[in-house]
Parts: sequence; structure tokens; C-alpha cells
Amino acid sequence: MSGCCDHNKNFDGMSADYRRILWWIIAINGGMFIVEMLAGVAGQSQALQADALDFLGDSLTYGLSLWVIGKSITTRSNVALFKGYSLVFMALLVFAGTIYRLFVANEPSAVTMGTVAIAALMANLISVWLLRRHKDGDANVRSVWLCSRNDAIGNVVIIAAASGVWLTNQAWIDLAVAAFLALLFLNSAWKIVKQANEEKQAHLQSE
Repeated sequence: MSGCCDHNKNFDGMSADYRRILWWIIAINGGMFIVEMLAGVAGQSQALQADALDFLGDSLTYGLSLWVIGKSITTRSNVALFKGYSLVFMALLVFAGTIYRLFVANEPSAVTMGTVAIAALMANLISVWLLRRHKDGDANVRSVWLCSRNDAIGNVVIIAAASGVWLTNQAWIDLAVAAFLALLFLNSAWKIVKQANEEKQAHLQSE
């Protein structure tokens, strides 16, 4: 039915089921941030560290999404804007780290990259599956879906990069993936900020 929450672009998260899903996803992302950051540092993989930062950002933004449920449109839109700009900040961090690693080109561990990326992919596929009925909604709800989708895409790319590093022993593949993830963050940030601004404008015009 087009009016139910899974197809309603006006869905604001006011659902006990959606709140429960957010708690599960916050726990999954928080745990994977710790695992992936430790593995990224140990395995000298910029791509894993970039993806770990994404997990951390997701945990924080999902917490905001949970808090903002039931608040005014202005508050929800402002929180969505904050989430969009935080993605821009993370993208800049990843770009900076990638540029630094260009001059400190230690070869990442392909085995560590591949193993951890597979575990992260499983975690993100669980999140995507949990959110499958809530991928449409206001800017906050939409941002949760986009972040989870980005994570799954990023993990697939990191697995491919791990294969490339293993076959070629070239560190630049890892750095290229990190740069790709940064661009993915920027793309999602643009979508979130655009929708949040549209919602704010629509609310102001309706008053």
C-alpha cells in the first residue's frame, strides 16, 4: 500500500518498530567501528580506516535520528543538515588521510582488508535488511537508509580492493578505494542536505 511507512516519503520515524531497528543498527555500527579501526591501523589500510570512520559517523547520526523522532519539522531538518555536513567533514578527513598515505606508502595487508571487509559487509547487509521497509521517509529517515546502503557498497569495493592489493602488491589500490568512499560520503551528504532544505522551505511556505 502506498500509504504505509515503507513507501511514504513523509514518514518521520514515529513507529515502535523503527525505533527498535535503530537501536539494533546503532549497536552493530558501534561494534564494527571498533573492529574495523583496530584492523585498519594494524593492517595499514586507509580504506578500512575510512570505512571505520563511516561506521562511527553512522552510529552518531543514528543516535540523532532516534532522538529527533517526534520533534518539529524544523528540528528534524536541522538535524538532517547536521548529518549531511558531518558526512562532508568525514569525506575531508578521508581525503586528507589518503593524501598523507601517498607520501607514506606502506603496503596494506590484503588478508586483513578482505577478512574485515567481509565481516563488515555481513553487518551492513543485516542493517540494510532491517531497514528494507523504511528506506523512504523524511530527510532523517532517508539519511539512515543512505548511510547503511553506502556502507554495504563500500565493503564490496574494499573486498575488491583487497583482491587487487593481494594480486599486485600495489598500495595505490587501497588509497583509490578510500578516495571513492570519500566521494560516496559527499554524494550522500548532498542528497541529505538537499532534501532537508526542501523540507524546511516547504514548512516555511505552509505557515
